[in-house]
Amino acid sequence: MSNFSRVFCFIFILILSQCTSSKELKKEIVEKDLEKQMVEIYKEGIKSLEEGDNLYAAKKFNEAEAIYPQSIWASKAILMSAYAYYELNFLTSAIEELDRFILKYPKHKNLSYAHFLRAICYFESVVDEKKDLEPLVKSKKEFNFIIENYPDTDFAMDAKYKLELINNILAAKEMYIGRYYLGKEKWVAAINRFKKVVKYYDTTVYTPEALHRLVEVYYRLGIIDESKKYASVLGYNYLSDRWYKETYKIYNKNYSDPMLKIKKNKKNLIEKFKSLF
Repeated sequence: MSNFSRVFCFIFILILSQCTSSKELKKEIVEKDLEKQMVEIYKEGIKSLEEGDNLYAAKKFNEAEAIYPQSIWASKAILMSAYAYYELNFLTSAIEELDRFILKYPKHKNLSYAHFLRAICYFESVVDEKKDLEPLVKSKKEFNFIIENYPDTDFAMDAKYKLELINNILAAKEMYIGRYYLGKEKWVAAINRFKKVVKYYDTTVYTPEALHRLVEVYYRLGIIDESKKYASVLGYNYLSDRWYKETYKIYNKNYSDPMLKIKKNKKNLIEKFKSLF
């Protein structure tokens, strides 16, 4: 290669490297400018949220994310948008934002918060628990997910409390249907509902009644052994409950509550005492 050729190659490589550096510099300037714009819009959203204009705040957070989705601020913007919608009670919009966040950032440090807020949104979107159980079922799934995957967080503690409420609502629904079938003398359908309460919602306030109803139905059907089995479970776990007393009456027709006798005797004693004056 001649000296001229070597010099030409060197100049060409130098120009090429300068062009590359120039492009990278230009890209860096553009990115910094976009991030600066994003932060400013994000701060507008925070200010609007503090002033109570949640709808405008949500729009600003969405705008901030759209300008520079590669920024670390983008994930924060989605969460803040979801929260703003939640505060407005626009629960469907909040859930959509949270779905997007969970899909886009599956390993984010605030993933537990996203799941918790989504569970709350489902829980609070229940209009009539007697008709629409889907939001409750979804909420229960989310709360269980939080307890299993984030057991040491405050979210897990609150999730356990919410699960108790959900289970009581679901158990109430089963009892309502079970009593309906009982009134219509659809024994098998009633048994299935009461068994579901005993099996899946055994920590709720409806368990003693569900056990009593099983005793009652099986007794009516003449399946005495099965009836006694549930009576034993009821007596062992809920001896002082009023439903055990109702169960006891099934096998002892002449049973009367001893407390009624005590109250009656006390009333008679008071009447006798008054008659002395």
